[in-house]
Amino acid sequence: MVNKFLEYLEYEKRYSKHTIVSYKTDLLQFQSYLFLVFDLSAEDATHVMIRSWMVTLVESGISSRSINRKKSTLQVFYKYLKAKGLVEESPMQKVVAPKVEKRLPDYVKKQDMESLFSEVQFTNDFSGSRDKLILELFYSTGMRLSELVELKEASVLKDSLKVLGKRNKERVIPVTSAMLEKIIDYIRLKRNEFPESALSLFVTDKGEKLYQKFVYRKVKHYLSLVTSQGKKSPHVLRHTFATHMLDNGAELNAIKEMLGHASLSATQVYTHNSIEKLKNVYKQAHPRS
Repeated sequence: MVNKFLEYLEYEKRYSKHTIVSYKTDLLQFQSYLFLVFDLSAEDATHVMIRSWMVTLVESGISSRSINRKKSTLQVFYKYLKAKGLVEESPMQKVVAPKVEKRLPDYVKKQDMESLFSEVQFTNDFSGSRDKLILELFYSTGMRLSELVELKEASVLKDSLKVLGKRNKERVIPVTSAMLEKIIDYIRLKRNEFPESALSLFVTDKGEKLYQKFVYRKVKHYLSLVTSQGKKSPHVLRHTFATHMLDNGAELNAIKEMLGHASLSATQVYTHNSIEKLKNVYKQAHPRS
């Protein structure tokens, strides 16, 4: 049933490959536990057995965030089994996962982002132009890493970019005229450098389609030149875009649409950074703080 469930996620729900791998890992771990401890399959598991598994995960040092992700996997899985008539009720209705401490999204300070684009020396060739444009696009659009690597030349519209988000949902992100000119200049440079390159917007130093690890390494390298914070990734630049937009007065709903979030609750996490910033300003400025 696990294989059929994963096929359902891939072909009907159109989940990403990364999400499907996570679901598969969680379910195989769960099935292994049930077989070893209770000699049962997932269809016969009760809420007590699932709680037992989660207690085992806690005792082994698995974080609350990871356990909650596994709980979500089982919720979707048992919902599928119920729809197929393989279980009468989902045992997940009586399962309570551990509380997760809210973590504020990591982001790069404005002055550090300014230093990245004004002080860091990018090489004066195709690679340097591509690297700088990648960083600028992450910061000016908030797009995901997976969305950036899948950009095509045809994704560039008159005043926006068309991206393919989670579950193959398309959305349009506005870009400034200055950014559009940079993209067009880069495309000219790419075509001169690699006349027979693929229609992908971004390519490697050999003219091949870009891949995620390549971009991740580039982002980490350049951010390490301007900030000492722990996390340095494309997702941190996505957080940076949202946080700076909110700080500058952008409406939460507008940020939600640009990020491609399904619900406003996913975007509201960025308000916590702004609140913390206000608290720090108050502590430093108020005479009786």
